[in-house]
Amino acid sequence: MPTETVYGLAADGLNPEALARIFAIKQRPFFDPLILHMAENFELERLVIRISPTARTLMANFWPGPLTLLFPKRELVPDLATSGLPTVAIRCPAHPVAQALLQEFGSPLAAPSANKFGRISPTSAQAVKEELGDEISLVLDGGPCRIGVESTILDVTSDKVFLLRSGGVPLELLEEKIGPIELSGEDAIKAPGMLKSHYAPRTPLLRLQEPWPRDQELPSDTALLAWSNFPVSVERVRVLAPDGDEVAAAAKLFQYLRELDSLGVEKILSEPVPMKGLGRAINDRLERASVGTTV
Repeated sequence: MPTETVYGLAADGLNPEALARIFAIKQRPFFDPLILHMAENFELERLVIRISPTARTLMANFWPGPLTLLFPKRELVPDLATSGLPTVAIRCPAHPVAQALLQEFGSPLAAPSANKFGRISPTSAQAVKEELGDEISLVLDGGPCRIGVESTILDVTSDKVFLLRSGGVPLELLEEKIGPIELSGEDAIKAPGMLKSHYAPRTPLLRLQEPWPRDQELPSDTALLAWSNFPVSVERVRVLAPDGDEVAAAAKLFQYLRELDSLGVEKILSEPVPMKGLGRAINDRLERASVGTTV
């Protein structure tokens, strides 16, 4: 199903057999929890034990939208959805097709990105078909995803709020509503997207410490994910933000990685991305997708 972030592989979030199919199709390890997606009119209290005042503020300002919140779960939520953890990740997507499906289904849907585990997330129906093929029976085509990177995830289970994953809602906007948010220093996997290696193309991705010199020719065995304008039209180059717009860049990120991955080059280089707004989410995805850095 489409969401405003990426396409999700959707199944009944309260049915362990359906959840097991998600893990099987994605080849996803069982220690990586799933996000439950809910309709706007669904009673969250059916799934969670406690909703803090801070969580209610976030929900009022950012739901429906690309924000996932971590709550203490009720027994109704299967352990398979939470990888055995006492917390559940929940969001209310903004995409009209996702909301229509959730309203019709009447219950939460688990919907991790519709791709093989660790690979590039799909932002179009065609990308889902290319990635999963006949392993799924239906793709709802809602057009290209508006945001293009996964949701921001916050842990709101205690008095302090922790950022578990940068994503579709910039940190600055969240802090405007609830004050300082702490960065999670834990290595434990409490939510999706926290593995150090993730979102990776098959072609090795290396992160540049400085922009590629614009007067230097790109090697024939190399592709480049550029941040700003590239002076020469080269098939092996994709420019994320010709106008410096990190919102537009986030929407193109996974599409461009897929396109560069299909060229048959030996490596992909990515230029530095400013750490502001959705740039944090872009940097997070590139860091997890990369095999290291180069000069």
